[in-house]
Amino acid sequence: MELGEGLLGWAMSVAFVALSVGLALSLARLVLGPSLPDRVIALDNAAYQTIGFIIVYGLAIGQPELIDAALVLAAVAFLSTVAVARSVLVGAAPRRRDDDPPPGNPD
Repeated sequence: MELGEGLLGWAMSVAFVALSVGLALSLARLVLGPSLPDRVIALDNAAYQTIGFIIVYGLAIGQPELIDAALVLAAVAFLSTVAVARSVLVGAAPRRRDDDPPPGNPD
């Protein structure tokens, strides 16, 4: 893989290093937790950093078609984050028993 010469090659090298460090920190947070929301945010962050890798790599090798793959991964990452957030919110809601009065009814 040839990154190019001059400023563009230097910028891509810096981008790869920055994304690598960020991905390592995200994976550390994913493993260490301590709570489910921390892990969800770390996984989401890792997905978006992977998208950054795909884009920078595609530009470095001269294959801008890889941006399509990055867009698909971004859509999947967004939808999975929304699904997990919804399941966390629904799971945290108090459950009604059958003998409880309906909400909003003062009787």
